[in-house]
Amino acid sequence: AGLVQLSRWHPDRMLVDPCCGTGTIPIEAAMIGLNMAPGRNRRFASSDWPQVPAAIWAQACEEADSLARKDRELRIYGSDMDGQVLKLARFAAEQAGLTGKIFFEKKELKDFRSQIKYGYMITNPPYGERLGQDRHSAEKLYKEMGAKYTELIGWGCYVMTAHQDFETFFNWKAEKKRKLYNGNMRCDLFQYKAQRPPKRDDEAEPDVETTDDSVLEDTQD
Repeated sequence: AGLVQLSRWHPDRMLVDPCCGTGTIPIEAAMIGLNMAPGRNRRFASSDWPQVPAAIWAQACEEADSLARKDRELRIYGSDMDGQVLKLARFAAEQAGLTGKIFFEKKELKDFRSQIKYGYMITNPPYGERLGQDRHSAEKLYKEMGAKYTELIGWGCYVMTAHQDFETFFNWKAEKKRKLYNGNMRCDLFQYKAQRPPKRDDEAEPDVETTDDSVLEDTQD
């Protein structure tokens, strides 16, 4: 959720995580886009505290539900080369009440294509934190990611990784870096800001270019 908020993504824009794993980033983005209260489906120990009347809890839940925008159309896409983790991603999205809001697909990053302009790529790819093949695989992935970024017109790209030489392999110098931690592991969020779409004649400040070719089909591979 923090990565999505730091990117300043707007729900009118497409969001892609090409290394989505079990779907954490797409799921958090969808909840933000639909204005769903975090933890709404959970039960908290404090709900049993005698100091807080049950009516207050019920009122807070009703207010949270009334503010959600579950009818909003989203374009959120997650892909991964591991079909097993995608099964978990789909299950987690269903548990979060996001069925039909996120499209998951089994696909390698190098095969990702999109004709959409001014979208967002937000991802937390493998770091190659262990020496040897894992590191080489991560560096190859960063090269593929950089090549894909050159094809995406006006997109923003936000990549969190512990690999300090990420920019070398991505082949783009970040506009901004933000120090973050994944547990005790020092990471950086490499930020490449999205461009604003050009103004349309019928709209003063559009958020996104409208297009009919943005539909993605959910695959069950």
